[in-house]
Amino acid sequence: MQPYFVVCGAAVLFAVLLIIRIRLTRSSGSRTMSGIEIGNGQTIGSRSEQDDYFSSMTTPVGTLAVVADGISGLANGRMSSTLAVTTFTKAFAKLDDATNLNRYFAEAATQSNRGILQNLNGQGGGTTLAAVIVCGYQLYYGAVGDSLITIYRNGHFQTVNSKHTAETLLEERVLAGQMTSEEAKTSPVRNQLVNYLGYEGFESMELGTAPIRLYSGDHVLLCSDGIQEALTEIEMEEIMRRGGTPQEAADAMIDAINDKGYKSQDNATVLILAIG
Repeated sequence: MQPYFVVCGAAVLFAVLLIIRIRLTRSSGSRTMSGIEIGNGQTIGSRSEQDDYFSSMTTPVGTLAVVADGISGLANGRMSSTLAVTTFTKAFAKLDDATNLNRYFAEAATQSNRGILQNLNGQGGGTTLAAVIVCGYQLYYGAVGDSLITIYRNGHFQTVNSKHTAETLLEERVLAGQMTSEEAKTSPVRNQLVNYLGYEGFESMELGTAPIRLYSGDHVLLCSDGIQEALTEIEMEEIMRRGGTPQEAADAMIDAINDKGYKSQDNATVLILAIG
């Protein structure tokens, strides 16, 4: 009888070890699947209300990060940014695969624009939005307005999206010889948005024509314009070169902005995704 119990005991022990191994493998695979550490920072600046809104989430499809900047000077900026980010995150949670992420961006933008306009009911309002999805080592993005998406790699930034402001139109006029560089730089409409969510004339958001290859050690940053207006690219690079976690870098950027104490400091938000 004793050998029988020994065999049974060994079988039970093997089964327990096998279950533990399976659970550890699944747990490890879950961490490896995203391989992304996220940090965020935000300040209200000198504004009376925080019109920036942001979110991030990870599903089996990948990791989504979104930053929206409700337009300052217009009513309902906070409503617009909150509605847009919520729409993008809810739509992403329903995705089953990554076969057509550009369609996801386009449909979420259209739905957000429609929802904001319905809530505004003829009042002024709107929001910029920058969104990225990281699937493995591929970056997909969609953007509208002047919020920035940039990649920090090997000590320097590589800008991903363009600004949808009158600045771009003015630069085209300079190239066409229709105005001077100085006139373009001092134009009072230079920073005026020409495309945003909550805009009657909105047609589409900027989408990447192909995914961008990411590498271990890259950092993807999403910034509202309150970050760009307060910190130079050199200052941001100096903060990133210090190393540390994405949260430490995000905190350092917000601290640097608050230390400057600009009287007209806009809301500022930064999301940093560290690629493992």
